[in-house]
Amino acid sequence: MLIFSPIAICRIAPLLLLLLLTSCDGNDSKKPKVQTIPDKAVVPTLSFSSQVEPILNNRCAVCHGCYDAPCQLKLSSIEGLERGANKAVVYNGTRLIADQPSRLFVDAGSTSDWRKKDFFTVLADAQTENIKESVMYRMLSLKEAFPLPAKHNEKLQADLFEFRLARENVCPTQDEMDDFTQTHQLHGMPFGLPALDDKEQAILLSWLEQGAMTEPKPPLDATYLKRIENWEAFLNGDSNKARLMARYIYEHLFIGHLYFSDLSDLKYFELVRSTTPPGEPIRIIATRRPFDDPMTDASISTKVERVYYRLRPVKNAIVVKQHMPYALNPKRLERFENLFLTPDYTVEKLPGYSSDIAANPFETFHALPSRSRYRFMIEQSKFTIRGFMKGAVCRGQVALNVINDSFWVFFANPDEAIFSQWNDQLPNHIDQLDLPAERSSTAGLLAHWTEYSESQSAYLKSKSRSFEQESKAQRPALDWVWDGDGNNENASLTVFRHFDSASVVKGLVGQPPKTAWLIDYPILERIHYLLVAGFDVYGNGGHQLSTRLYMEFLRMESEFNFLMLLPPAARLELRDYWYRGADEQILNYIYGNYAHLSVAPNIDYAPEKPAKLSLFNQLKSRLDPVLPEKHLMSASHVQPAHKILSGLQIVKGKAATIMPEMSLLMVANDDKTNALYTILRNSGHSNITSLFLEDTNRLPDEDYLTILPGVVGAYPDALWRVNESELSDFIDGVSQLGSEANFAALMRRFGIRRTHQDFWAHSDTLHSLYQQTEPIEFGLFDFNRLENR
Repeated sequence: MLIFSPIAICRIAPLLLLLLLTSCDGNDSKKPKVQTIPDKAVVPTLSFSSQVEPILNNRCAVCHGCYDAPCQLKLSSIEGLERGANKAVVYNGTRLIADQPSRLFVDAGSTSDWRKKDFFTVLADAQTENIKESVMYRMLSLKEAFPLPAKHNEKLQADLFEFRLARENVCPTQDEMDDFTQTHQLHGMPFGLPALDDKEQAILLSWLEQGAMTEPKPPLDATYLKRIENWEAFLNGDSNKARLMARYIYEHLFIGHLYFSDLSDLKYFELVRSTTPPGEPIRIIATRRPFDDPMTDASISTKVERVYYRLRPVKNAIVVKQHMPYALNPKRLERFENLFLTPDYTVEKLPGYSSDIAANPFETFHALPSRSRYRFMIEQSKFTIRGFMKGAVCRGQVALNVINDSFWVFFANPDEAIFSQWNDQLPNHIDQLDLPAERSSTAGLLAHWTEYSESQSAYLKSKSRSFEQESKAQRPALDWVWDGDGNNENASLTVFRHFDSASVVKGLVGQPPKTAWLIDYPILERIHYLLVAGFDVYGNGGHQLSTRLYMEFLRMESEFNFLMLLPPAARLELRDYWYRGADEQILNYIYGNYAHLSVAPNIDYAPEKPAKLSLFNQLKSRLDPVLPEKHLMSASHVQPAHKILSGLQIVKGKAATIMPEMSLLMVANDDKTNALYTILRNSGHSNITSLFLEDTNRLPDEDYLTILPGVVGAYPDALWRVNESELSDFIDGVSQLGSEANFAALMRRFGIRRTHQDFWAHSDTLHSLYQQTEPIEFGLFDFNRLENR
């Protein structure tokens, strides 16, 4: 049995070319005879925005919305449809040299530019005499001729359909469609899902026949233009202080969907770098990372003396996986001013963009007060932590097996002297805080790994010495944990991993977890620059591997911070439980030779209760004013179904293991209203230090379920629809799961499989209910993970 750890990793470099992520779409199936598709009656010219776009969003973008959209065909916008498809695989952790990025709205500005990047049309082109020869038209028609070969709500034959994410891409060009329709008759669109109804099919085919025309989008009204003008003026001040602040804000918000919360009409914008100032058309600077030298954009021929930070509308449909809403309003602008412009400090010189500086935020932004930087991040901590779960990484089991399936997150109090004093010492440790992005996107397989390991151990030793000395006068206490200033719900978070994706919610949600993190400023900043600002999904295997391994250090340091709040004996006991079977060298990073504190906390612990649970309860009391009830089954405004559904919380072991990672449950109430719940499976592990062989550390007996009101997750593996009167039967069925046959029977009664005759109607109801209850969080689900069980 081989276990890969950060320490042992250097010994097995030749094996590490077999890593990370692969892509999809399609597989050979049986070959029924091709049928002739009857012509559709042409209807009058269609409106793209009111008739066509809703179909593309609700039937197409739900599988073609993220970076891992099959064949890079993103159907969440007309620009993505016009760009077309590409045979190259984005998620390819085995490549030796970084690929050129192909980000929609960033890396090319016109359809002709995308053709130069090997994207081929799925619509009609200049050489297509008959629109019915186009890829899209034939894919839709193929599905109509060959619908799903299964009875209502039954499984699809495994030999006819392949739904693994690692399945081989099949991306036919127009010239290859004849062969495709002969060999992949059952792969018409939507793939592995019911065909569109007659009306939707007629609209799309007629729209294609009419030339796939779109109408101009209406311009932004004066109210929005004024808001944009105000924010762009703020973000493009001339002083060094203002310019450094704007760069810091941009490098943290570039991934967000910004909206003006004081306006009722919800529109999203993104913050971009432009060569042009406010008032002129945006000329986006297309670099791999937000902190890269503008001159690395090959389209820029003259030196960029200054970049400008601009707001441009988000053009694509909002999909849950990439949706990170961030509110802009006058109060927030004032807060940014108070954090960065009001304090008395001087920025003598603006930092450059060389990789050794720009990739290290502690060097780039050393002139900005560390307390201001930390406050900026924790006051919107859900957004900050969400970044490494909702960024470009639309999939990645190896990227995410660095975290447990469920854990709570707390934050170091920015007003506690012991943390602020340590933050003031960070300039003395800048070299120990280097990050993999400094090595570019084409890194050696294990380039500089020993250097990172040695730097982290040295950093932890220095930190431990400092905390040991300071804590003699200021023993660890509950005050070490930020309380959200008594009014901020971002004071605590719960993270859930769903195998190859993850979610974060505010508050302490679900059962008390196995582990918890206490994040301080240096950890939080490194998480962002490691996994968000500095991560390149198009990077080579070495870059992706070193990023994943570095995150191991940040997890262990966060756990060490939490352990400092426990009695010394409990620290060791809990560390050993969290890392059962782990290499002794690894333990030194959590609580040992590298990370250590001998001082006992100034916290009362009842000897008859487990220390961790006692600490959780005391932290809950401390944070009670800012703990949201949104995802609590015990909330005071409970639905009638809450009490019954709480029975799922006691499901453990084999029954839990059989359940999918993430399910969406819709409960139909007697009053004909519906309620949404999320059922999560939390998988048990002896430890999470194994890079590739995660199964060797699995402990299925420790698996358990969590049931939450609302939506938590982007990729449902299963859909359930249960009448409230039948909830007890559903709970009993889940509790008694002992085999795949049991699960199939449960799915047959309560599930909405890919073959369900009401699949699309149920999908529409899910999205409608989600949008009604959580309009800001709302986005389209991704059905690529739906199981065929």
